Amino acid sequence: MNIRFGKLLRTLALPTLMSAGLLGASYAVHAQTPPVGVRGVITAVSEDAIKVHTNRGEDLSIKINKDTQVRAVTLAKLTDIKPGSYIGTAATPLPDGSLKALEVHVFPPAMAGTGDGHRAWDLAPKSTMTNGTVGDLVATNGRTLILKYKGGEKKIVVPDDVPIVNLEPGDRSLLTVGTKVVLFAKKEADSSLSANFISAGKDGVTPPM
Repeated sequence: MNIRFGKLLRTLALPTLMSAGLLGASYAVHAQTPPVGVRGVITAVSEDAIKVHTNRGEDLSIKINKDTQVRAVTLAKLTDIKPGSYIGTAATPLPDGSLKALEVHVFPPAMAGTGDGHRAWDLAPKSTMTNGTVGDLVATNGRTLILKYKGGEKKIVVPDDVPIVNLEPGDRSLLTVGTKVVLFAKKEADSSLSANFISAGKDGVTPPM
């Protein structure tokens, strides 16, 4: 009797355990869903959302709220970068192991440490993003710099035609029709998109990140 009862319990429990396992796997996948990169121009603004026509030709609605932070993107020059400056750069690998910058953005001192490290990026095939503190900077010899972050450092070659911008504290007054933006949106359970941070071009600047 006990043996039969035990088999019955296992038979009844198996579908439940399988369902729980599938649900857990589904939750894990959802929890690890990467943010959606959105680059484009604002076409409409409301109290709780902006609409963006993306560089890929999509029209997306992005939710915003009172906690959504806006950063102003303004033009900068290589001479604005000094040893000790905290910067970020999207780049692609060079044969010698160094990186070729696709863009450089300079953080204000109050934002030093933001996103510190080296990781994959979606600006171009095989591109990466490195945020760190500038060590050596050689502007007269190929425009190269050493970017140091926790756990490592990278040599960055900055071509003459690479855009260099400042990231500055901003506010929602920057979110107007025609403004170019870069943001990474969180995909909600209902498939809507919401933004915690928005980098918005000021005075017509295109955020290059």
